[in-house]
Amino acid sequence: MVHKLKLEELNRIDVETFKAVEKIPLIVVLDNIRSMHNVGATFRTADAFLVQKIILCGITPQPPHREIHKAALGATESVDWSHESDINMTITDLKSQGFEIIGIEQTSNSQMITDFTVDKSKKYAVILGNEVEGISDEALPNIDSFLEIPQLGTKHSLNVSVCGGIVMWEFAKALK
Repeated sequence: MVHKLKLEELNRIDVETFKAVEKIPLIVVLDNIRSMHNVGATFRTADAFLVQKIILCGITPQPPHREIHKAALGATESVDWSHESDINMTITDLKSQGFEIIGIEQTSNSQMITDFTVDKSKKYAVILGNEVEGISDEALPNIDSFLEIPQLGTKHSLNVSVCGGIVMWEFAKALK
């Protein structure tokens, strides 16, 4: 008979082990995200896919905070993170470390994520922008390329944490 697995049957690693395991070469940058729920959900997804780090930029809320914790369920303790005030300084720093910078944004030259091939020999940083304004305009010229997620319905955008989950999964599948 089929049954749901209990927590102890899932054989999940603890935070100490998580910190020690090899991560995928992916950094998620949150650019001026307003919602603490989006921040928390991004942490939880980053934990699930062994993302290297999250960088919180600009006005993006930072842990510890009760509202972030509600969605993160402790992932703020496992996933490495930092806060940087300036998105362009963050991009410059990531480029100097050899990361390819990918903006998740609908632009005049974005390509569908389904048409993008992740190169296992590269390190990537994906930028997710503000819930209303998207990625900061001043950052656009410094981003290497743009990806968008195909949407077939009447809406023109996805929730930030949902978008982040799709993007992290696509990169995790290719980089693990």
